[in-house]
Amino acid sequence: METKVIAKRKIEWQLQEAKAMFSEVIKSAILQPQIITVHGEKKAVILSYEEFNKLSGLKQNLYELFQNSPFRNTQLELPPRLHEKMREVEL
Repeated sequence: METKVIAKRKIEWQLQEAKAMFSEVIKSAILQPQIITVHGEKKAVILSYEEFNKLSGLKQNLYELFQNSPFRNTQLELPPRLHEKMREVEL
């Protein structure tokens, strides 16, 4: 039985280290977001283009949002309009 050892990738980098190891930071970002620190404070995140697209997504207008909704074919029961509740009165 063969045991695979998976190397644990670093996810947090000091800015100077990230600059020196930029290729490694980018390769790691494909697997998971990478945090960049400056003087010990988290300042930036590098993430894959795929993850960026998931987070930012394509912006849709309201019509497109409703058209792409899984509830598109749901029938709604709307409450009666105010004028339907009023009765006519002769003066």
